[in-house]
Amino acid sequence: MYLQHSKPWPENAVIYQVYPRSFYDSNNDGIGDLKGITQKLDYIASLGVDGIWISPFFMSPMKDFGYDVSDYCAVDPIFGTLEDFHELIHEAHKRDLKIMIDQVLSHTSDEHAWFSESKQNKSNPKKNWYVWADAKEDGSPPNNWLSVFGGSAWEWEESRGQYYLHNFLTQQPDLNFHEPQVIKTLESVLSFWLDRGVDGFRLDAANFYLHDRLLRDNPIRKNGEPGAEGVPADNPYSRQHHIYDKSQPENLIILRHIRSIMDRYPNILTIGEVGDDNSTETSVAYCEHLNHVYSFKLLELPFQDRLIQETIEAFEKAFSKNTPCYSFSNHDVVRAITRWGKEYPEKNFAKLLITMLLTLRATVFIYQGEELGLSESDIPFEKIQDPYGKEFYPKFKGRDGCRTPLPWKQDQANAGFSKSEPWLPVDENHYTKAIEQQTSEALSLLNYYRELIHWRKKQPALQKGDLQFLDSSEGALVYVRRNEEQILLIILNLSNQQKTFDLNAYPHYSILCDLNIDIMLEGSRLKLSPFGFALLDIT
Repeated sequence: MYLQHSKPWPENAVIYQVYPRSFYDSNNDGIGDLKGITQKLDYIASLGVDGIWISPFFMSPMKDFGYDVSDYCAVDPIFGTLEDFHELIHEAHKRDLKIMIDQVLSHTSDEHAWFSESKQNKSNPKKNWYVWADAKEDGSPPNNWLSVFGGSAWEWEESRGQYYLHNFLTQQPDLNFHEPQVIKTLESVLSFWLDRGVDGFRLDAANFYLHDRLLRDNPIRKNGEPGAEGVPADNPYSRQHHIYDKSQPENLIILRHIRSIMDRYPNILTIGEVGDDNSTETSVAYCEHLNHVYSFKLLELPFQDRLIQETIEAFEKAFSKNTPCYSFSNHDVVRAITRWGKEYPEKNFAKLLITMLLTLRATVFIYQGEELGLSESDIPFEKIQDPYGKEFYPKFKGRDGCRTPLPWKQDQANAGFSKSEPWLPVDENHYTKAIEQQTSEALSLLNYYRELIHWRKKQPALQKGDLQFLDSSEGALVYVRRNEEQILLIILNLSNQQKTFDLNAYPHYSILCDLNIDIMLEGSRLKLSPFGFALLDIT
């Protein structure tokens, strides 16, 4: 029995996402591993974050790079051993860092022993552990459901004489949560990792657990309707209303089961990933049983001040009793510096983004490399690893561009990530942004991240204050964070033009100068350079 971290998670934690394949390679085989994370814990701790979310490291054939699990309770050898994970937990807790791990419960690998048994026939003990259905009279799939990764969501299995459901790759069959034994077994999986000291779970595809028992067709979207959330517009999946293949009302029962397991252990944080047309409403319902819900909203929006403000205000209204959960980048989307920044100066724009993210009322996720200002990499087709990218190339190049190895040292081969050829190439543009290089530069983006995260913890209004947007000109966001101890005014210039703001309404303001922020004052007129910002105490 291993102990969880003794302290509870902060309400507005800052969590650093590690994509283990690309973080640090300790054994020089070209793939990052658990020992690599352990060896670099001092770096993560130096950022001032509260915890680490580690993407899957379980036994897997790696068709979807760990999101296709073949053994939930074993570490894949490319990442190390269970003993390596125990060491990681121990060393992280020594540094006051909590560990959250991904749990991919909605589906397994087709190489999982459960599926191998279930597909044999219709009479085996695990016959109902996956979603099986008969073909239509003409032999076609049971309905019109589509896979996120392309094509039908149904695959024919000759040995059983039925189709099985896969919302993602054909090699990722969906578990059947209408079968009580499945739920019971997955509860034991959660307990297995909790007994080893993990402090929380990020629940992958948390709204995909249950499907419509009647297998009804999804309605088709009309011409001109916005596409489905969480997928590129060119993907046929976006043309359906996903009413019956996910987000079923009974899904709350599954989350209640999960919560009951969490409640047996101290200080456990659960965050559910939800990609849904009605993600705000779904998220509120899920927070009856989960601490937070991870939405795609801010991972998809265009960089427009009013859209961003409207989205945050909607979450503020919906989550008045909970803290929202935000991120601008992760392992599934184009990095924000590229997605939103495009031709803008990277360092200035990156500082604006993290200032916005860390001054909102939220639990915050920072994706590895975001603190370095890494741009999206352009991977040539012959080196693409992601099956999603191979399916839709060239309109959609997949997710490899945000998953390239982290640059540690500018003057070493593969930027110090590995002495062997990495599983994805290191971007040539990332060498100059290496961690060692930025650590030695006082005004680097990395050091700004460190300053801002540590500064945030000392501001009462950012720790426990509410949030209110104020009227602002086009291309700007202005909001107040307030509690009974402190009132902060945050002014963000989201445009590539200089903007002027009148501070006459705040005669007693003081500029918070303990961060490396460049601002211009002329009397009561505050001038902000393109993508500039100001943090003012108006208490």
